[in-house]
Amino acid sequence: MPNADTLFFFDQNPAALSLFEAFESRLLQSVGPFTVRVQKTQITYSNRHVFACISFLKVRKASQRPPVYIVVTFGLAHKLDSSRIEAAVEAYPGRWTHHLMITRPEDIDEELMSWIKEAYHFAAQK
Repeated sequence: MPNADTLFFFDQNPAALSLFEAFESRLLQSVGPFTVRVQKTQITYSNRHVFACISFLKVRKASQRPPVYIVVTFGLAHKLDSSRIEAAVEAYPGRWTHHLMITRPEDIDEELMSWIKEAYHFAAQK
């Protein structure tokens, strides 16, 4: 059950809450311990450092965005070459920030979770 902060975060887009819950459920099964911080513009997942975020980042033009979505952001030591990645930026040398749009629970698959696991371990080693 989401807490009050999480419910407030999804207040403007309540239909996306189920995508968040599906992501967090898979996350709990896939990585070790982490902390969650609900902020105004994103929900941040950290171990030693931030390894993933959930947001409503506008990674596509408004006309190309579906009505219900979340954006998963994660950092890796390398740039991913995948059509699923909406944007990738080298925030600083050796750290690539990737943004991926989730529009349905099926998008939270083994490929995504393998990237999240890699991001989890990358953040823990910094």
